[in-house]
Amino acid sequence: MVQPQPFRYLVMAALSAAVLTSACEQKRPLGTADAESADSTATADTTAAAPDTANYLSQPLVTDIYTADPSAHVFNNKIYIYPSHDIEAGTPENDNGDHFDMRDYHIFSMDSIGGKVTDHGVALDIKNIPWAKRQLWAPDAAFKNGKYYLYFPVKDKQDVFRIGVATSTSPTGPFKAEAKPIAGSYSIDPAVFTDTDGTSYMYFGGIWGGQLQRWAKGKYDSTATPEPATGNALAPKMAKMRADMLGFEGPVKDVQILDENGKPFQATNHDKRFFEAAWMHKYNGKYYFSYSTGDTHNIAYAIGDSPTGPFTYKGVLLNPVQGWTNHHSIVEFKGKWYLFYHDTQLSNQTHLRNIKVAELTYQPDGTIKTITALKK
Repeated sequence: MVQPQPFRYLVMAALSAAVLTSACEQKRPLGTADAESADSTATADTTAAAPDTANYLSQPLVTDIYTADPSAHVFNNKIYIYPSHDIEAGTPENDNGDHFDMRDYHIFSMDSIGGKVTDHGVALDIKNIPWAKRQLWAPDAAFKNGKYYLYFPVKDKQDVFRIGVATSTSPTGPFKAEAKPIAGSYSIDPAVFTDTDGTSYMYFGGIWGGQLQRWAKGKYDSTATPEPATGNALAPKMAKMRADMLGFEGPVKDVQILDENGKPFQATNHDKRFFEAAWMHKYNGKYYFSYSTGDTHNIAYAIGDSPTGPFTYKGVLLNPVQGWTNHHSIVEFKGKWYLFYHDTQLSNQTHLRNIKVAELTYQPDGTIKTITALKK
């Protein structure tokens, strides 16, 4: 979740203007004021905006606030979505993504795909995270030990991204944050996967504004360049979770993403190297690690035989969407698989996004059929 370089920003803005002729006629979601006031359960208005099937594969699930980075899970035979809550905070844009200045999380639920989407209000506010300073970015959730866990990246008082955890007895919250971030955590985009044997893992990391590059030498370096100019690409990170789900058990390790020859991608391979937005799911006994390529805007995936990798690159599962960032989650529900993602159909900007869903299709060989969400 970072701001594009100026040239790419102009390119994507031109693309957005070319394909989005109806966005200005759609209902504009609420902005900053909503972040302070939406505390009660409400049904999101998914019918206010006229569907635009000519330009988009799917329509926004929520139209009364801006939402992004959807983490979807099935709890109690219902889909729960844990997204970021975009607002117009008035923060100037820059290449670190400071204008992505989110301040709380809403949680949404659906009984069926295509059915009513319910907004359960604010589940966690940055004001209630003792160690946090700013920028509540892409979260994830998990259930274990009779509790629900909300994992979130946020900058601490020193402006360093850390990953925190909050707990609740309900999937919709409210969630109570732990007093300190997870020890040994850093960067952004936590994704927690629990295997069939009950073991849980966290995958995380994001370069550029996500600060992963600042930890390349084992400790924080604010002077590090956004990513290497040569050599291997920076690897996403993973750690086994403790039984209580509140911390790591053991060291943080690299997630190996390899090409068809078993070699890691070079830093110059922006079409395939990891940038941010890790996700893990399991299908037919194989482990699928998916991620965003960032400045080339793909959601790519790699397959392995273990949740710890290595993973062999297989292709793109989601082509670039409108906007700059690309973020996703994958979930099985009632015998079908779905991809949750976001774009900027409602705002036609980069930092005010809306979540969507599309059905995911597996080929007989286990590869995933590429989805094109933005029609040309």
